[in-house]
Amino acid sequence: MSKSIHDKIAEKIAKKLGTEYKPYKGIDIVKDKVIEVETKKDSLVQGLRQVIRSQKPRYLAVNKPNIKNALEITKGTGVGVIGPTGRIIKRASRKR
Repeated sequence: MSKSIHDKIAEKIAKKLGTEYKPYKGIDIVKDKVIEVETKKDSLVQGLRQVIRSQKPRYLAVNKPNIKNALEITKGTGVGVIGPTGRIIKRASRKR
């Protein structure tokens, strides 16, 4: 079985941060920041809800087609956006 785009992005980012991707444990990646990976436009809001209450810097990681959508829904939330290669597109802030 081949890996989904979601799993590939999550594994790449986890490796870059020196941590593990936990596919069945709530938020996808947790280290000094929390990162939820979403690859479908319909699931971006759900991903935002998952990370919004965390005390750590919060990020949505998305595939290339969803970068604009993620930037739009995270406006004013303090949640940052990470691209599919692990590059931070929008830094997380302390807003709630």
